[in-house]
Amino acid sequence: MKTIGLIGGMSWESTAGYYRAINEGVKRELGGLHSAQIALYSVDFQPIEQLQHAGDWDGTATILVDAARRVQGAGAEFLLICTNTMHRVAPQVEAAVSIPLLHIADATGEALVADGLRRVGLLGTAFTMEQEFYKGRLAERFGLDVLVPEAADRAVVHRVIYDELCLGRVESASRSGYLDIIDRLAQRGAEAVILGCTEIGLLVKQADTTVKLYDTTAIHAECAVALALEGRRAGEG
Repeated sequence: MKTIGLIGGMSWESTAGYYRAINEGVKRELGGLHSAQIALYSVDFQPIEQLQHAGDWDGTATILVDAARRVQGAGAEFLLICTNTMHRVAPQVEAAVSIPLLHIADATGEALVADGLRRVGLLGTAFTMEQEFYKGRLAERFGLDVLVPEAADRAVVHRVIYDELCLGRVESASRSGYLDIIDRLAQRGAEAVILGCTEIGLLVKQADTTVKLYDTTAIHAECAVALALEGRRAGEG
């Protein structure tokens, strides 16, 4: 079993979901008392959030590069950044370490293409929805047509992420607002909607809507399990 490297804490609410999903995946595949080999470095999110909103992405890259080197030094054989937004600095992180980075947009794009989808909606932070590092990668590498909400809806999605979900608050009114936004994306032709922030899955579940949802936390974690267990079979010691 390969050791999985995780850079978490952005926010820790969703990182806890990664830890659980990866361990449940290993247990499902190998059975018994098996659990995942994980090297986790959890950052302090407050200074990163401040740098994000100040537009200082070089500053955020410095923090994540340090975290990635620590995870590699702890024995990780590949690396996950446990947040969609901070893939804004994925190139800097990849360049700083010698282990592979399992990119969340690639994992998501592969899942969408495998299901035959071509036009999808995207929810996430304003950075993820408005900048090209994420939706541009989905378009260029996977041929996907990515729709984002209108400006007023993007503001709602962003506010709920930072003011509620990252603080562990799950509000029914916000769930209703998100579901309305998902419906509007579907009306514009989205065949499915990407939950492109690792906290959104805390608020909106597939059972809440008939629109197909792709939870990036679950997809990313599942890909990590598959890579960690390449060549392994259930029952092996």
